[in-house]
Amino acid sequence: MQPATAKWYDRRDSVIIEFCVADSKDVKVNFDKTKCGFSCLRGTDDVKHENEIDLFEAINENECKHKRTDRSVLCYLQKAQPGKAWPRLTKEKAKLSWLSVDFNNWKDWEDDSDEEIGNFDQFSDMMNNMGGEDDLPDLDGADDDESADSDDEKMPDLE
Repeated sequence: MQPATAKWYDRRDSVIIEFCVADSKDVKVNFDKTKCGFSCLRGTDDVKHENEIDLFEAINENECKHKRTDRSVLCYLQKAQPGKAWPRLTKEKAKLSWLSVDFNNWKDWEDDSDEEIGNFDQFSDMMNNMGGEDDLPDLDGADDDESADSDDEKMPDLE
């Protein structure tokens, strides 16, 4: 028996765990208030996988679900306290060799506050109201070829 490789990511109201076991059979997922248990048989060679996770925070075990696909088992864990970020999946800070962060699905949702989005809209409006090329000041005939500065003298040819 060995643990299944797993990836996880955090969302505002949930945590998603993907147990990467192809052709899994006899899948069992148990959700407890502070734990998640997973076990299955890998279909190709009947190797038994089992994982037990002491979760970082509490979950609503009655609202949690899982879905088996041909390549993995996805687990949706609803947070007991939505809006609170989980810096890690496990209660303990120990690094588990079979667990990693799913950076392809990770999103820093904490930074997406309504206030910041409103501030960006205000900034965008301000930039749009500053005017375009028609509002540029006259640069005293800078485009006139006839105006000459002291440093606009003809350069001697190179020998």
